[in-house]
Amino acid sequence: MTTGSSDDYLRKLLAEARNVAVVGISPRANRPSYAVASYLRDVGFRIFPVNPAIESWNGLSVYDTVSDIPEKVDIVDIFRRPLQVGPVVEDAIAAGAGAVWMQQGIVNEEAAQAARDAGLDVVMDRCMLVEHHRLIVN
Repeated sequence: MTTGSSDDYLRKLLAEARNVAVVGISPRANRPSYAVASYLRDVGFRIFPVNPAIESWNGLSVYDTVSDIPEKVDIVDIFRRPLQVGPVVEDAIAAGAGAVWMQQGIVNEEAAQAARDAGLDVVMDRCMLVEHHRLIVN
């Protein structure tokens, strides 16, 4: 379990991950979750959309929770308000995810500590698309 935002830490996390659950994914192309998930899929990640309000996203089935995903998730990429992150982290822990990644602007120290205590890697207030492009692509 690691927490950090150093370039080496983020590069390793991004390089080793394959399966990414995108919690709070939107079907609207103008939303950040849509753009980030599209980018991640385009660069080779397997995307598992999570949003109980929709049934499909770009041809993929959408799951109600991370626990519903039938495969191990490496990173749970969270697009929810900070106050809504706690239950998502609890679900990530229950599902045996490897890491939680709270997107840019999302900080919840209590949820982050719960994830750390359960052995998950934690990233907060960082955009997965930006960091991947900066550290892996360039």
